[in-house]
Amino acid sequence: MDIDTIAAISTPMGEGAIAIIRLSGPEAIEIADKIYKGKKKLKEAETHTINYGKIIDPDTSDIVEEVMVAVMKAPKTFTREDVVEINCHGGLMSVNRVLELTLSKGARLAEPGEFTKRAFLNGRIDLSQAEAVMDLIRSKTDRAMNVAMGQMEGRLSKLVQSLRQTLLEIIASVEVNIDYPEYDAEEITNGILLEKAQMVRDKIEELLVTAKQGKILREGLSTVIIGRPNVGKSSLLNSLVHENKAIVTDIPGTTRDVIEEYVNIRGVPLRLVDTAGIRETEDLVERIGVERSRKVLKEADLILLLLNYNESLTDEDRQLFKAMEGMDAIIIVNKTDLEQNISLDEVKALAGNRPVITTSLLKEEGINDLEQAIASLFFEQGVETQDVTYVSNTRHIALLNQAKEAVNDAINSMSLGVPVDMAQIDVRRSWEILGEIVGDTVSDSLIDQLFSQFCLGK
Repeated sequence: MDIDTIAAISTPMGEGAIAIIRLSGPEAIEIADKIYKGKKKLKEAETHTINYGKIIDPDTSDIVEEVMVAVMKAPKTFTREDVVEINCHGGLMSVNRVLELTLSKGARLAEPGEFTKRAFLNGRIDLSQAEAVMDLIRSKTDRAMNVAMGQMEGRLSKLVQSLRQTLLEIIASVEVNIDYPEYDAEEITNGILLEKAQMVRDKIEELLVTAKQGKILREGLSTVIIGRPNVGKSSLLNSLVHENKAIVTDIPGTTRDVIEEYVNIRGVPLRLVDTAGIRETEDLVERIGVERSRKVLKEADLILLLLNYNESLTDEDRQLFKAMEGMDAIIIVNKTDLEQNISLDEVKALAGNRPVITTSLLKEEGINDLEQAIASLFFEQGVETQDVTYVSNTRHIALLNQAKEAVNDAINSMSLGVPVDMAQIDVRRSWEILGEIVGDTVSDSLIDQLFSQFCLGK
């Protein structure tokens, strides 16, 4: 890897109280000293201290900024290199001017995610922990944040490394069996190896059980609100978001397009989509909105179907039940503040095992029941993050499935009496696949691709 010194703005661009320019590399302190003026040089400062001073343009001697500079010396830093963080005022001009000075004095502009990449390449964190950094930044609920924190602390890494160690013991035992067959009791060895392989498979299966919930916490649950026009879809969106995001009127067909918003429901992030009412219409604009609604319906993880308590079920309502056949859904019968004209028995019959919730969005009644139903549908025991290792990353899930398949092949081979040295091929393949999760057996191109998804300055 390059051993030059990199620099980037680590805070969002725009006006703010503080902006931070971060430098990392062997010349980070030396470069910062070229533009910093304080009571003493930064190279003389104690590690992990913050120092008051000014940024000076060496070519003109002009004062550019009044700053607080944090000095952190290797190896006890995020990148395990010397790190300097220049805290200046958050204006666009000042922060860019300071960055330009660091670049003019020898630093190179960092690539997206390069600070975290250096932390990985220098052994500070493994690949799964590095990916958790981005999950933490993108987390939309406290539960998602806790899952990302657990992965950053190495919860998944430790479990994967433990499984790899067990597989390595199997590989070592087979090697001994091949090299010194006279000292091996083959039946006993095969039994022990089979038991260890089954243990690894069971642990992988336990991890994969959490995959659906983990992915929901990481990426959010794509949730589509559907129903005939004027049943309260926009009112439901506003109630869950706690903000008037959608226009609410008594005129059918008000919503002409798809409206998206992220909401936090009992720790579960929902990417909530309010759709145009699905019905046959001659209005060209509304018809385009209806077609978009049908498209997002097919891609949804969860459907919230709204019905009108004040009206009997229509053929359009029944068609909507058919449209979401085989999908996770919650049925909401809205407008319970009006006279009942709908048959709840027919609704429950059409719903099958799906939850049926009654609400009056006008009076804000039934929202708690709905939120509980959403959380319970995907997290039966509630969202637990303290003692559960959630697998949330799509790459990790795919690799765990491949590793499970490989170790399963080894188990089947050993069970059928295939020589252990042949079964070892599948064991080694599983060991290598698990190594891709933590970065021990991953290619350079994949590392570059993963870190390119990070924001600049991280």
